[in-house]
Amino acid sequence: MELREVMKSRREFLMLSQRDLAELAMVSLATIKDIERGKGNPSLSTVGKILDVLGMEIEYKVRQTVF
Repeated sequence: MELREVMKSRREFLMLSQRDLAELAMVSLATIKDIERGKGNPSLSTVGKILDVLGMEIEYKVRQTVF
């Protein structure tokens, strides 16, 4: 499942409209719509604001590579 799908699913679970989420995350409605359609290229900061409202977080992991 892609991040956009997870975000939309969580938004719907919380019964938030796209407009509600945009206002709570302090981003534009167009940004929310673009993300959910798989368009645009939001900054990590923007994604972080949205996920915070949704009660989610991003986890960073360093991959090990073998040379």
